[in-house]
Amino acid sequence: MKPSIPKGTRDFSPEEMIRRNYIFEVIRNVYQRYGFLEIETPAMENLSTLEGKYGEEGDKLLYRVLNSGPVMDSLRSVADPKVSDLTEKGLRYDLTVPFARYVVMHQHELNFPFKRYQIQPVWRADRPQKGRYREFYQCDADVIGSDSLLNEVELIRVIQDVFSTLKLGVSIKLNNRKILSGIAEILGASNQIIDITVAIDKLDKIGIDKVNDELLAKGLSESAVHRLQPIIKMSGSNGTKLELLDQLLAESEIGRKGLQEMRLVLSVLEQLGGSWGSLEVDVTLARGLNYYTGTIIEVKVSDSRSNFTSSVCGGGRYDDLTGIFGLTGMSGVGISFGADRIYDVLEEVKGFPDLSNAATRILFVNFGHDEAVHCLGLITKLRNDGINAELYPDAAKMKKQIAYADAKKIPYIALVGTDEIKTGQIAVKDLATGEQSKLTMDELLHVLR
Repeated sequence: MKPSIPKGTRDFSPEEMIRRNYIFEVIRNVYQRYGFLEIETPAMENLSTLEGKYGEEGDKLLYRVLNSGPVMDSLRSVADPKVSDLTEKGLRYDLTVPFARYVVMHQHELNFPFKRYQIQPVWRADRPQKGRYREFYQCDADVIGSDSLLNEVELIRVIQDVFSTLKLGVSIKLNNRKILSGIAEILGASNQIIDITVAIDKLDKIGIDKVNDELLAKGLSESAVHRLQPIIKMSGSNGTKLELLDQLLAESEIGRKGLQEMRLVLSVLEQLGGSWGSLEVDVTLARGLNYYTGTIIEVKVSDSRSNFTSSVCGGGRYDDLTGIFGLTGMSGVGISFGADRIYDVLEEVKGFPDLSNAATRILFVNFGHDEAVHCLGLITKLRNDGINAELYPDAAKMKKQIAYADAKKIPYIALVGTDEIKTGQIAVKDLATGEQSKLTMDELLHVLR
Protein backbone atom coordinates (compact mmCIF):
# COMPACT_ATOMS: atom_id res chain seq x y z
CA MET A 1 0.00 0.00 0.00
CA LYS A 2 1.29 3.44 -0.95
CA PRO A 3 1.19 5.68 2.14
CA SER A 4 -0.77 8.93 1.88
CA ILE A 5 -2.69 11.46 3.98
CA PRO A 6 -6.13 13.03 3.38
CA LYS A 7 -6.26 16.04 1.07
CA GLY A 8 -6.14 19.32 2.95
CA THR A 9 -3.96 17.92 5.75
CA ARG A 10 -0.19 18.06 6.18
CA ASP A 11 2.76 16.48 7.95
CA PHE A 12 5.20 18.83 9.66
CA SER A 13 8.95 18.28 9.86
CA PRO A 14 10.99 19.15 12.98
CA GLU A 15 12.13 22.41 11.32
CA GLU A 16 8.54 23.31 10.47
CA MET A 17 7.43 22.53 14.02
CA ILE A 18 10.08 24.87 15.43
CA ARG A 19 8.70 27.64 13.22
CA ARG A 20 5.08 26.84 14.02
CA ASN A 21 5.81 26.81 17.74
CA TYR A 22 7.48 30.21 17.35
CA ILE A 23 4.18 31.60 15.97
CA PHE A 24 2.18 29.95 18.75
CA GLU A 25 4.52 31.34 21.40
CA VAL A 26 4.33 34.89 20.02
CA ILE A 27 0.52 34.73 20.09
CA ARG A 28 0.43 32.99 23.49
CA ASN A 29 2.78 35.56 25.07
CA VAL A 30 0.72 38.51 23.81
CA TYR A 31 -2.53 36.91 25.00
CA GLN A 32 -1.08 36.35 28.45
CA ARG A 33 0.18 39.95 28.65
CA TYR A 34 -3.40 41.09 28.12
CA GLY A 35 -4.76 38.85 30.90
CA PHE A 36 -6.18 35.93 28.90
CA LEU A 37 -6.10 32.43 30.44
CA GLU A 38 -5.81 29.20 28.44
CA ILE A 39 -8.44 26.47 28.18
CA GLU A 40 -8.95 23.41 25.93
CA THR A 41 -12.10 21.75 24.62
CA PRO A 42 -12.54 18.31 22.95
CA ALA A 43 -11.89 17.78 19.24
CA MET A 44 -15.42 16.33 19.01
CA GLU A 45 -18.61 18.10 20.00
CA ASN A 46 -22.21 16.92 19.86
CA LEU A 47 -23.75 17.84 16.50
CA SER A 48 -26.51 19.65 18.37
CA THR A 49 -23.80 22.02 19.63
CA LEU A 50 -22.40 22.71 16.17
CA GLU A 51 -25.28 22.62 13.69
CA GLY A 52 -27.11 25.85 12.87
CA LYS A 53 -24.38 28.12 14.27
CA TYR A 54 -22.37 28.82 11.11
CA GLY A 55 -25.04 29.42 8.50
CA GLU A 56 -26.20 27.10 5.73
CA GLU A 57 -22.79 27.01 4.03
CA GLY A 58 -20.95 26.43 7.30
CA ASP A 59 -23.17 23.46 8.14
CA LYS A 60 -22.18 21.85 4.84
CA LEU A 61 -18.52 21.97 5.90
CA LEU A 62 -18.98 20.15 9.21
CA TYR A 63 -17.16 16.83 9.58
CA ARG A 64 -19.62 14.36 11.06
CA VAL A 65 -18.32 11.39 13.04
CA LEU A 66 -20.04 8.02 12.58
CA ASN A 67 -21.31 6.26 15.69
CA SER A 68 -19.49 3.07 16.61
CA GLY A 69 -20.07 -0.06 18.67
CA PRO A 70 -22.96 -2.57 18.79
CA VAL A 71 -25.63 -0.01 17.82
CA MET A 72 -23.76 0.91 14.64
CA ASP A 73 -23.15 -2.76 13.82
CA SER A 74 -26.86 -3.45 13.94
CA LEU A 75 -27.65 -0.40 11.79
CA ARG A 76 -25.40 -1.64 9.01
CA SER A 77 -28.01 -4.26 8.24
CA VAL A 78 -30.80 -1.67 8.04
CA ALA A 79 -31.59 -0.46 4.53
CA ASP A 80 -32.33 3.18 5.39
CA PRO A 81 -31.19 4.19 8.89
CA LYS A 82 -31.89 7.70 10.17
CA VAL A 83 -29.01 10.19 10.02
CA SER A 84 -29.31 10.72 13.77
CA ASP A 85 -28.76 6.99 14.25
CA LEU A 86 -25.58 7.12 12.17
CA THR A 87 -23.94 10.21 13.61
CA GLU A 88 -24.51 12.49 16.58
CA LYS A 89 -21.00 13.97 16.93
CA GLY A 90 -18.82 16.19 14.79
CA LEU A 91 -15.31 17.63 14.68
CA ARG A 92 -15.29 21.23 15.84
CA TYR A 93 -15.60 23.82 13.03
CA ASP A 94 -14.19 26.65 15.11
CA LEU A 95 -13.33 27.39 18.75
CA THR A 96 -15.98 30.03 19.48
CA VAL A 97 -19.12 27.88 19.59
CA PRO A 98 -17.42 25.21 21.75
CA PHE A 99 -16.27 28.08 23.99
CA ALA A 100 -19.87 29.25 24.40
CA ARG A 101 -20.84 25.70 25.33
CA TYR A 102 -17.93 25.60 27.80
CA VAL A 103 -19.01 28.87 29.45
CA VAL A 104 -22.54 27.59 30.01
CA MET A 105 -21.37 24.26 31.43
CA HIS A 106 -18.83 25.92 33.76
CA GLN A 107 -20.62 29.20 34.49
CA HIS A 108 -20.58 28.71 38.27
CA GLU A 109 -16.80 28.16 38.25
CA LEU A 110 -15.89 31.22 36.17
CA ASN A 111 -15.21 34.81 37.16
CA PHE A 112 -16.91 37.22 34.74
CA PRO A 113 -15.89 38.93 32.59
CA PHE A 114 -13.99 35.80 31.61
CA LYS A 115 -10.97 36.20 29.31
CA ARG A 116 -9.78 32.99 27.70
CA TYR A 117 -7.45 31.98 24.91
CA GLN A 118 -7.32 28.67 23.09
CA ILE A 119 -4.81 27.29 20.57
CA GLN A 120 -6.15 24.08 19.01
CA PRO A 121 -6.91 22.53 15.61
CA VAL A 122 -10.28 22.77 13.84
CA TRP A 123 -11.66 20.87 10.85
CA ARG A 124 -13.68 21.97 7.81
CA ALA A 125 -14.72 19.87 4.81
CA ASP A 126 -13.61 22.63 2.47
CA ARG A 127 -12.03 22.41 -0.98
CA PRO A 128 -8.26 22.39 -0.37
CA GLN A 129 -6.28 25.16 -2.06
CA LYS A 130 -3.36 27.46 -1.34
CA GLY A 131 -3.81 28.92 2.14
CA ARG A 132 -6.94 26.84 2.80
CA TYR A 133 -6.74 23.51 4.63
CA ARG A 134 -9.20 20.96 6.01
CA GLU A 135 -7.30 20.68 9.27
CA PHE A 136 -5.71 23.82 10.68
CA TYR A 137 -5.01 25.61 13.93
CA GLN A 138 -6.91 28.58 15.29
CA CYS A 139 -5.56 30.79 18.05
CA ASP A 140 -8.57 32.39 19.73
CA ALA A 141 -8.97 35.00 22.43
CA ASP A 142 -12.39 35.99 23.79
CA VAL A 143 -13.85 38.18 26.50
CA ILE A 144 -17.32 37.11 27.62
CA GLY A 145 -19.62 38.69 30.17
CA SER A 146 -18.97 42.33 29.26
CA ASP A 147 -20.69 44.77 26.86
CA SER A 148 -17.82 47.28 26.99
CA LEU A 149 -16.42 48.34 23.63
CA LEU A 150 -13.04 48.74 25.33
CA ASN A 151 -12.76 44.97 24.82
CA GLU A 152 -12.80 45.57 21.05
CA VAL A 153 -10.10 48.20 21.50
CA GLU A 154 -7.93 45.78 23.48
CA LEU A 155 -8.35 43.00 20.91
CA ILE A 156 -7.29 45.34 18.11
CA ARG A 157 -4.23 46.18 20.19
CA VAL A 158 -3.56 42.45 20.60
CA ILE A 159 -3.67 42.06 16.82
CA GLN A 160 -1.25 44.91 16.33
CA ASP A 161 1.13 43.60 19.01
CA VAL A 162 1.19 40.10 17.47
CA PHE A 163 1.92 41.26 13.93
CA SER A 164 4.38 43.87 15.15
CA THR A 165 6.30 41.11 16.96
CA LEU A 166 6.15 38.94 13.83
CA LYS A 167 7.35 41.97 11.80
CA LEU A 168 4.55 41.51 9.27
CA GLY A 169 2.60 44.38 7.70
CA VAL A 170 -1.17 43.98 7.88
CA SER A 171 -4.39 45.87 7.19
CA ILE A 172 -7.05 45.72 9.91
CA LYS A 173 -10.58 46.05 8.51
CA LEU A 174 -13.55 47.01 10.70
CA ASN A 175 -17.30 46.85 10.26
CA ASN A 176 -20.33 46.42 12.48
CA ARG A 177 -23.14 43.92 12.02
CA LYS A 178 -25.62 46.60 13.11
CA ILE A 179 -24.49 48.74 10.17
CA LEU A 180 -25.17 45.80 7.85
CA SER A 181 -28.59 45.34 9.46
CA GLY A 182 -29.27 49.03 8.92
CA ILE A 183 -28.30 48.73 5.26
CA ALA A 184 -30.68 45.77 4.85
CA GLU A 185 -33.40 47.82 6.55
CA ILE A 186 -33.10 50.83 4.21
CA LEU A 187 -33.12 48.43 1.26
CA GLY A 188 -36.45 47.06 2.50
CA ALA A 189 -34.88 43.64 2.96
CA SER A 190 -34.45 43.26 6.73
CA ASN A 191 -35.56 39.64 6.53
CA GLN A 192 -32.72 38.92 4.07
CA ILE A 193 -29.81 40.18 6.16
CA ILE A 194 -28.17 36.72 6.08
CA ASP A 195 -28.46 36.48 2.28
CA ILE A 196 -26.97 39.97 1.90
CA THR A 197 -24.06 39.44 4.29
CA VAL A 198 -23.17 36.00 2.93
CA ALA A 199 -23.11 37.40 -0.62
CA ILE A 200 -21.13 40.60 -0.03
CA ASP A 201 -18.63 38.70 2.14
CA LYS A 202 -17.57 37.01 -1.12
CA LEU A 203 -16.81 40.30 -2.87
CA ASP A 204 -13.02 39.85 -2.85
CA LYS A 205 -13.31 36.26 -4.06
CA ILE A 206 -15.91 36.41 -6.86
CA GLY A 207 -16.24 40.10 -7.78
CA ILE A 208 -19.15 42.52 -7.71
CA ASP A 209 -21.02 41.13 -10.75
CA LYS A 210 -21.28 37.63 -9.29
CA VAL A 211 -22.22 39.08 -5.88
CA ASN A 212 -25.09 40.94 -7.57
CA ASP A 213 -26.15 37.76 -9.40
CA GLU A 214 -26.20 35.86 -6.10
CA LEU A 215 -28.29 38.57 -4.41
CA LEU A 216 -30.82 38.49 -7.25
CA ALA A 217 -30.89 34.68 -7.11
CA LYS A 218 -31.65 34.90 -3.38
CA GLY A 219 -34.73 37.03 -4.14
CA LEU A 220 -33.43 40.56 -3.53
CA SER A 221 -35.19 43.00 -5.88
CA GLU A 222 -33.32 44.69 -8.73
CA SER A 223 -34.10 48.05 -7.11
CA ALA A 224 -32.51 46.95 -3.80
CA VAL A 225 -29.42 45.56 -5.58
CA HIS A 226 -29.10 48.86 -7.49
CA ARG A 227 -29.34 50.90 -4.27
CA LEU A 228 -26.70 48.65 -2.68
CA GLN A 229 -24.03 49.46 -5.31
CA PRO A 230 -22.76 52.80 -3.91
CA ILE A 231 -22.49 51.17 -0.49
CA ILE A 232 -20.46 48.25 -1.83
CA LYS A 233 -18.23 50.61 -3.85
CA MET A 234 -17.74 53.10 -1.00
CA SER A 235 -14.19 54.51 -0.86
CA GLY A 236 -12.19 57.29 0.76
CA SER A 237 -10.96 57.88 4.31
CA ASN A 238 -12.63 56.39 7.36
CA GLY A 239 -14.12 59.80 8.13
CA THR A 240 -15.57 60.11 4.62
CA LYS A 241 -17.12 56.64 4.82
CA LEU A 242 -18.68 57.34 8.22
CA GLU A 243 -20.17 60.63 6.95
CA LEU A 244 -21.71 58.83 3.96
CA LEU A 245 -23.10 56.14 6.25
CA ASP A 246 -24.55 58.85 8.51
CA GLN A 247 -26.61 60.06 5.57
CA LEU A 248 -27.56 56.62 4.30
CA LEU A 249 -28.59 55.26 7.71
CA ALA A 250 -30.31 58.37 9.06
CA GLU A 251 -33.66 56.53 9.18
CA SER A 252 -32.31 53.31 10.66
CA GLU A 253 -32.04 53.15 14.44
CA ILE A 254 -29.97 49.96 14.43
CA GLY A 255 -27.70 51.33 11.71
CA ARG A 256 -27.05 54.52 13.72
CA LYS A 257 -26.26 52.37 16.78
CA GLY A 258 -23.66 50.48 14.76
CA LEU A 259 -22.09 53.76 13.58
CA GLN A 260 -21.96 55.00 17.18
CA GLU A 261 -20.11 51.85 18.26
CA MET A 262 -17.70 52.11 15.32
CA ARG A 263 -16.88 55.74 16.15
CA LEU A 264 -16.23 54.95 19.81
CA VAL A 265 -13.73 52.18 18.98
CA LEU A 266 -11.91 54.35 16.45
CA SER A 267 -11.90 57.34 18.81
CA VAL A 268 -10.31 55.43 21.71
CA LEU A 269 -7.63 53.96 19.45
CA GLU A 270 -6.87 57.45 18.13
CA GLN A 271 -6.60 58.83 21.67
CA LEU A 272 -4.16 56.07 22.63
CA GLY A 273 -1.88 57.10 19.78
CA GLY A 274 0.80 54.84 18.39
CA SER A 275 0.83 52.99 15.12
CA TRP A 276 -2.20 50.76 14.59
CA GLY A 277 -1.28 49.61 11.11
CA SER A 278 -3.78 50.29 8.36
CA LEU A 279 -7.10 50.49 10.22
CA GLU A 280 -9.86 50.68 7.62
CA VAL A 281 -13.64 50.93 7.81
CA ASP A 282 -14.99 48.40 5.30
CA VAL A 283 -18.79 48.11 5.00
CA THR A 284 -18.48 45.05 2.73
CA LEU A 285 -16.91 43.08 5.56
CA ALA A 286 -19.46 40.57 6.83
CA ARG A 287 -17.50 37.42 7.76
CA GLY A 288 -20.50 35.24 6.94
CA LEU A 289 -21.00 33.81 10.44
CA ASN A 290 -24.54 34.17 11.76
CA TYR A 291 -23.62 34.74 15.39
CA TYR A 292 -21.93 38.17 15.00
CA THR A 293 -24.05 41.05 16.29
CA GLY A 294 -21.70 44.06 16.59
CA THR A 295 -18.10 44.85 15.68
CA ILE A 296 -16.57 42.70 12.93
CA ILE A 297 -12.79 42.50 12.47
CA GLU A 298 -10.73 41.04 9.65
CA VAL A 299 -6.98 41.24 9.09
CA LYS A 300 -5.26 40.88 5.74
CA VAL A 301 -1.59 40.96 4.84
CA SER A 302 -0.51 44.31 3.38
CA ASP A 303 3.22 43.60 3.47
CA SER A 304 4.91 44.69 0.25
CA ARG A 305 6.98 41.48 0.28
CA SER A 306 3.92 39.22 0.09
CA ASN A 307 1.35 38.25 -2.56
CA PHE A 308 -0.86 36.56 0.05
CA THR A 309 -4.49 37.77 -0.16
CA SER A 310 -6.38 35.58 2.34
CA SER A 311 -7.41 36.67 5.82
CA VAL A 312 -4.91 35.87 8.60
CA CYS A 313 -7.05 36.94 11.56
CA GLY A 314 -10.68 37.80 12.20
CA GLY A 315 -13.35 38.06 14.83
CA GLY A 316 -16.17 40.14 16.24
CA ARG A 317 -18.84 40.78 18.84
CA TYR A 318 -21.52 38.19 19.53
CA ASP A 319 -24.44 38.89 21.87
CA ASP A 320 -26.16 35.99 23.56
CA LEU A 321 -24.31 33.18 21.77
CA THR A 322 -24.54 31.31 25.07
CA GLY A 323 -28.32 31.77 24.95
CA ILE A 324 -28.63 28.80 22.59
CA PHE A 325 -27.26 26.68 25.43
CA GLY A 326 -29.56 28.18 28.07
CA LEU A 327 -27.50 31.12 29.45
CA THR A 328 -29.03 34.37 28.18
CA GLY A 329 -27.74 37.92 28.24
CA MET A 330 -24.04 37.02 28.03
CA SER A 331 -22.28 39.21 25.47
CA GLY A 332 -18.82 38.38 24.18
CA VAL A 333 -16.21 39.46 21.66
CA GLY A 334 -13.25 37.57 20.29
CA ILE A 335 -10.59 37.20 17.61
CA SER A 336 -8.86 34.25 15.98
CA PHE A 337 -5.42 34.09 14.35
CA GLY A 338 -4.94 31.64 11.49
CA ALA A 339 -1.53 30.22 12.45
CA ASP A 340 -1.19 28.09 9.30
CA ARG A 341 -1.76 31.06 7.01
CA ILE A 342 0.61 33.21 9.06
CA TYR A 343 3.21 30.45 8.66
CA ASP A 344 2.77 30.47 4.88
CA VAL A 345 3.20 34.26 4.73
CA LEU A 346 6.29 34.30 6.96
CA GLU A 347 7.80 31.53 4.84
CA GLU A 348 7.02 33.48 1.66
CA VAL A 349 8.66 36.69 2.89
CA LYS A 350 11.50 34.86 4.68
CA GLY A 351 10.27 36.45 7.88
CA PHE A 352 11.20 33.80 10.44
CA PRO A 353 13.98 34.85 12.83
CA ASP A 354 17.01 32.68 13.61
CA LEU A 355 15.49 29.83 15.63
CA SER A 356 18.61 27.69 15.90
CA ASN A 357 18.55 27.93 19.71
CA ALA A 358 15.38 25.87 19.69
CA ALA A 359 17.25 22.85 18.28
CA THR A 360 20.34 20.99 19.51
CA ARG A 361 23.26 23.40 19.97
CA ILE A 362 26.03 20.87 20.48
CA LEU A 363 26.54 17.16 19.77
CA PHE A 364 28.97 15.13 21.89
CA VAL A 365 30.84 12.59 19.79
CA ASN A 366 30.72 9.03 21.14
CA PHE A 367 34.22 7.49 21.43
CA GLY A 368 33.15 4.50 23.54
CA HIS A 369 31.26 3.49 26.67
CA ASP A 370 33.47 5.17 29.30
CA GLU A 371 33.80 8.41 27.35
CA ALA A 372 30.04 8.42 26.63
CA VAL A 373 29.16 8.09 30.33
CA HIS A 374 31.52 10.99 31.13
CA CYS A 375 29.93 13.08 28.35
CA LEU A 376 26.45 12.42 29.72
CA GLY A 377 27.54 14.11 32.96
CA LEU A 378 28.74 17.17 31.00
CA ILE A 379 25.56 17.21 28.93
CA THR A 380 23.47 17.20 32.12
CA LYS A 381 25.26 20.38 33.26
CA LEU A 382 24.57 22.05 29.90
CA ARG A 383 20.91 21.04 29.92
CA ASN A 384 20.52 22.31 33.49
CA ASP A 385 21.76 25.66 32.18
CA GLY A 386 19.15 25.72 29.41
CA ILE A 387 21.42 24.51 26.57
CA ASN A 388 20.03 21.91 24.17
CA ALA A 389 22.69 19.18 23.93
CA GLU A 390 22.82 15.52 22.96
CA LEU A 391 25.16 12.53 22.75
CA TYR A 392 25.44 10.41 19.63
CA PRO A 393 24.17 7.04 20.94
CA ASP A 394 26.62 4.73 19.14
CA ALA A 395 30.43 4.66 18.95
CA ALA A 396 30.23 4.96 15.17
CA LYS A 397 32.83 6.29 12.75
CA MET A 398 33.55 10.00 13.16
CA LYS A 399 32.36 10.73 9.60
CA LYS A 400 28.94 9.27 10.37
CA GLN A 401 28.57 11.27 13.61
CA ILE A 402 29.54 14.53 11.91
CA ALA A 403 27.10 13.78 9.06
CA TYR A 404 24.39 13.38 11.70
CA ALA A 405 25.26 16.81 13.16
CA ASP A 406 25.25 18.40 9.69
CA ALA A 407 21.87 16.88 8.84
CA LYS A 408 20.35 18.29 12.04
CA LYS A 409 22.11 21.64 11.53
CA ILE A 410 23.86 21.35 14.89
CA PRO A 411 26.47 24.14 14.95
CA TYR A 412 29.01 22.56 17.33
CA ILE A 413 30.42 19.14 18.15
CA ALA A 414 32.28 18.23 21.33
CA LEU A 415 35.12 15.72 21.28
CA VAL A 416 35.90 14.32 24.73
CA GLY A 417 38.42 11.50 24.82
CA THR A 418 40.81 10.21 27.49
CA ASP A 419 43.02 13.33 27.29
CA GLU A 420 40.09 15.72 27.77
CA ILE A 421 38.76 13.65 30.66
CA LYS A 422 42.17 13.92 32.41
CA THR A 423 42.50 17.70 31.86
CA GLY A 424 38.87 18.52 32.51
CA GLN A 425 38.58 20.31 29.19
CA ILE A 426 36.26 19.89 26.21
CA ALA A 427 37.48 20.00 22.60
CA VAL A 428 34.86 21.96 20.66
CA LYS A 429 34.62 22.26 16.88
CA ASP A 430 32.61 24.92 15.08
CA LEU A 431 31.19 23.06 12.08
CA ALA A 432 30.59 26.28 10.13
CA THR A 433 34.18 27.54 10.31
CA GLY A 434 36.08 24.33 11.06
CA GLU A 435 37.82 26.02 13.99
CA GLN A 436 38.57 23.83 17.00
CA SER A 437 39.57 24.83 20.55
CA LYS A 438 39.75 23.35 24.03
CA LEU A 439 37.40 24.98 26.53
CA THR A 440 36.41 24.70 30.16
CA MET A 441 32.75 24.14 30.99
CA ASP A 442 32.30 27.85 31.84
CA GLU A 443 33.91 28.89 28.56
CA LEU A 444 31.72 26.45 26.63
CA LEU A 445 28.58 27.82 28.30
CA HIS A 446 29.64 31.33 27.28
CA VAL A 447 30.08 30.24 23.64
CA LEU A 448 26.75 28.38 23.49
CA ARG A 449 24.78 31.20 25.06
